[in-house]
Amino acid sequence: MLDGTKAELTERTALRINPAKTCQPIGAMYAALGIHGCMPHSHGSQGCCAYHRSHLTRHYKEPVMATTSSFTEGSAVFGGLANLTTALQNIFSIYNPDVVAIHTTCLSEVIGDDIPTIIKKARDEGKVPEGKVVIHTNTPSFVGSHVTGFSNMVTSTIKYLAEKTGKTTDRLNVIPGYLDPSDILEIKRLLGILGVSSILLPDTSGVLDTGLDGNYTMFPKGGTTVEDIKSMGDSFATIACGHFASHAAATQLENQCNVPAGFLELPIGLTGTDRFINAVRQYATIDIPEAIEEERARLIDLMSDLHQYLHGKTVAIAGDPDHVIAMTQFLVDLDMKPKYIVTGTPGQFFERRIAEILKDSGSNATVKQFGDLFEMHQWIKNDPVDLIIGNTYNKHIARVENIPLIRFGFPILDRGTHRLFPTVGYTGAKRLIDEMVNALLDKKDRECDEQWFELIQ
Repeated sequence: MLDGTKAELTERTALRINPAKTCQPIGAMYAALGIHGCMPHSHGSQGCCAYHRSHLTRHYKEPVMATTSSFTEGSAVFGGLANLTTALQNIFSIYNPDVVAIHTTCLSEVIGDDIPTIIKKARDEGKVPEGKVVIHTNTPSFVGSHVTGFSNMVTSTIKYLAEKTGKTTDRLNVIPGYLDPSDILEIKRLLGILGVSSILLPDTSGVLDTGLDGNYTMFPKGGTTVEDIKSMGDSFATIACGHFASHAAATQLENQCNVPAGFLELPIGLTGTDRFINAVRQYATIDIPEAIEEERARLIDLMSDLHQYLHGKTVAIAGDPDHVIAMTQFLVDLDMKPKYIVTGTPGQFFERRIAEILKDSGSNATVKQFGDLFEMHQWIKNDPVDLIIGNTYNKHIARVENIPLIRFGFPILDRGTHRLFPTVGYTGAKRLIDEMVNALLDKKDRECDEQWFELIQ
């Protein structure tokens, strides 16, 4: 079953086999969870909502709450107006969230439900209490990916809520991208060392990484508050990390409230983190603290110490485009050779940006946007690599071809601690190096002849 992939390559124009992505509503649901007191709402069938919740729960190992319009056959024929207005009334009366963030599904998109009109009708009928917020975004699953849905929800949140009063504050907006809570905490830690007051949107720390104290809280203390989202229009600048997940939201805020925006990649690895720190320095007009310089120096030292194990090693990378772009840059910094680079999210920018990163690296990589893991496996069968970097869906390739797998990105369904340790920043880069070197050395120890089974590597 695991080795059903054949080495013979066949051109496919429509069929995707084991795509390196999932559908838009999952990303929209995750983004909504990064708003304080928010109930994500899936405007579609119960099955869609159940799948999206379970997929997020399996990655974050935390309960994910969301509601649904519970479409039936009748809703599919006559539309979801009645379902959504009733749902809003029930949500506020039973759960009492501060915000309801509606995202659509395939079914409601095909029907063509006018969500803003339905929200207005519900509010006019008193089904949305005074002071409560309802926002929405369109997330048809047959377009884009979960990264697209994440971007759409963050952009819509800003469109609905961000305001400009005319008085610029001393706060910096950071749209961090599709990152785990541990990554959000690391970005906040770095900003704290830099002494910069910030607003992060979305902020899933304190929501999907909470401790166990014996009490269940439907709306944890984390998440970006509505007040902070509104005040993003008065911040002195915005830094958006990740072309696919964050840049659209920063552009919306810049156009809507005239907040200057800096467009970066995810702060993963040496170069990615350097660019993030430097952008904060420039926008906030500050000097880099010694503590940051020391963190960077420790990473440089580690890269130097372990260069002999990583130099020239070939790598296949698959996953979300922003993660893959940042990881490709990091591998080039490590003198490794990205060989196969795949994302399931469509967008020609991906291939152009990867080409720019690899231009002077000496790597002759095969790169594909809107690709799938089946084809990447075929490439590996014809010409293997030393390492695979990607989410859990790559484990079948790794097992069949006996190649070490570094689990990275979303989703990671077969491990439990990944969500607690960052991959961003200089600290995250050290962790990634540790995992890569250990995986390569473990394979060497397992397979080498006895005379080469050394105590010291």
